[in-house]
Amino acid sequence: MSEDKVQLDDVLGTLGAFGRHQVITLCLLSLVYATNSMYNVNYVFAIEDVNYRCKVPECDIDDNFSTPWLSELDIKQCYHHPPLQGCTGLNTSIKETCTEWLYDVPNSFIAEFGLACEDWKPPLVGTVHSFGAMVGLLLQGQISDRFGRKTAAVFAGTMGAVFGITKSFSTSFWLYIVLEGLEAAIGDALSPMFMLSIEIVEKKQAVLFQMILLNCYTGGLILMPFIAWAVPYWRHFLRVIYAPTLIILTYSFFLDESIRWLFSKGQKDKAIILIEKIAKRNNRRMDKVLLNKLEYTHESDQTQSDRKLLMKTFNSRIMMQRFLVCMVWWLTITLINYGMMISSVLIEGNKYINFALLMLMDIPANVFYWLALSKYKRKIPLIASFIIGGLFCVSQPFLPKGYAWLGLLLLMAFETLATFSYNIVYMYTSELFPTYTRNSMHAICSSIGRLGSLLAPQTPLLMTYWTGLPAFIFGASSLLSGALTLLMPETANTQLPDTVQEAEAIGSSKERAQDEELKGLT
Repeated sequence: MSEDKVQLDDVLGTLGAFGRHQVITLCLLSLVYATNSMYNVNYVFAIEDVNYRCKVPECDIDDNFSTPWLSELDIKQCYHHPPLQGCTGLNTSIKETCTEWLYDVPNSFIAEFGLACEDWKPPLVGTVHSFGAMVGLLLQGQISDRFGRKTAAVFAGTMGAVFGITKSFSTSFWLYIVLEGLEAAIGDALSPMFMLSIEIVEKKQAVLFQMILLNCYTGGLILMPFIAWAVPYWRHFLRVIYAPTLIILTYSFFLDESIRWLFSKGQKDKAIILIEKIAKRNNRRMDKVLLNKLEYTHESDQTQSDRKLLMKTFNSRIMMQRFLVCMVWWLTITLINYGMMISSVLIEGNKYINFALLMLMDIPANVFYWLALSKYKRKIPLIASFIIGGLFCVSQPFLPKGYAWLGLLLLMAFETLATFSYNIVYMYTSELFPTYTRNSMHAICSSIGRLGSLLAPQTPLLMTYWTGLPAFIFGASSLLSGALTLLMPETANTQLPDTVQEAEAIGSSKERAQDEELKGLT
């Protein structure tokens, strides 16, 4: 009986992983990946740190930041000593509060919105973006699971471009903050695009597909600092990086829906038509008999609401256990990755080149991710990266002071392993839950993980208690995540589950027996 049944992965394998259809889709997705990486951290360059000093009307006739009567220019001045008559020096016996300022970059974000001596405001941009993304992931997951990957991605990508360009015309700081939050909450297309990318190819090719797209994501991060360098004015910089994504609106005509999602919603006829379209585009012969034998399990009651399907997932003890472990994973990887990024600003030298070089390290991590998962599945590489990276980071604060170079080497190795872990967690999480709530569960885990990005800016404050405390916390959380991964099932050689029952069966003896049977048939 089992020999007569055909799994969707078998059909996707027949269509090919890198035919004309998949290559076109890959190109469409690559733009979203490359630009999305810029949108998450563009505030690092748009909201650049600048120096400012008090303006003295009687001396600053031409409003130049540099002046002969003030020798120290690397300052953020909120109080000043009034100048002597003729502006030949300073009267150090008197101290006055500044009412006007001059900036070393007059057209910077901080200068245009007059944020001198309000140090809490610039970091608020990043905090609001992280909070907006946390809320947005929950929204995008629901839209994607209910209306489709394509619909969610096109809507989010277009809105991201609109809000991004609009905020470049902001006339006040608070208007910019509101638009930043809306962009992050409504305009993040990466989550539905990721789901689409793993569902259009057979599972054994999904890792390679993701590795290519992850390098596009990294490419965006490497390109961004050079765009900021070439276009230093923050308003023009934002328009340059957001304008290209207006093209995502045209994806409504060129991008196809996920076959797996169509089946999960009971739209078998549409799915079959799409399979035949892809086969024709790829010059592949698709046997009608094969399609008739195609077995796809979905909820028999298609009237169930998305909320009921989500609650059905949560009511499963096995699903709940996996969800809790995934939460710890996501908290750990976001805390570490954002914490390491914040630490990178302490590096001396050209900030544009330093940022690009740091992001360049993600490319070997992406390639290593593909090689490791191809040979060692999911669970073992993730445990190894969490444990080894954690040991590196925990040991760093205890190194002798004379071995600073070794401490830096350990932190850089930890950064590579952290990126490697992030990539695996992104893929692993999507394989643990059923199709009809996959994007929602993935989005909830990722959203909760954003708490790590909110906490990351506070980690440097811990150095007042002990300079090695941030690194120790990063390492300890990594070790905890590695230990919890032991509780998770291996998903590498299993079909993507379509129902809670199929998801619960992952890792069971019955599932392993079925996998061996499929291997024997192939």
